[in-house]
Amino acid sequence: MVSKTPINFTMVVESRPSAVVGVCEQVLSKLEPYGFDNDDTFAVHLALEEAFLNAVKHGNKMDSSKEVKIECSVDFEKIEISLTDQGDGFEPASVADPRYGEDLYKPGGRGLLLMNSYMDVVKFNEAGNNLYMVRYKEKPSLKKDKDQTEV
Repeated sequence: MVSKTPINFTMVVESRPSAVVGVCEQVLSKLEPYGFDNDDTFAVHLALEEAFLNAVKHGNKMDSSKEVKIECSVDFEKIEISLTDQGDGFEPASVADPRYGEDLYKPGGRGLLLMNSYMDVVKFNEAGNNLYMVRYKEKPSLKKDKDQTEV
């Protein structure tokens, strides 16, 4: 039986694309004992893989002498993941939406879209080199925007 105590752990890994396998294995292995279902596991896997590869490729510029720090907390309500690279950061709002215009036909640029689609919270620090994501088992109720209508 799993303790009701949240599990918290930190990993610091070499900035190599192949390291994503071990990172995902470590994080995903913690989900089932806390009652996360296959949909949650798929969502976390996809978002974590995209986030890690973005940190390696865009943040650390494929420099294997740099590292990516992953901090994780899992409990019976949610998983929280923080990734920090050693890069200069970026402005998330400057990334074009890959669903429109010329960006539609580019082979990359969908990582942020996928992370935002599969995680309930996606935030970057001011510098743009730290990403914080949360996936809740029970989805938080969405506040209705005054311009939003029911279907």
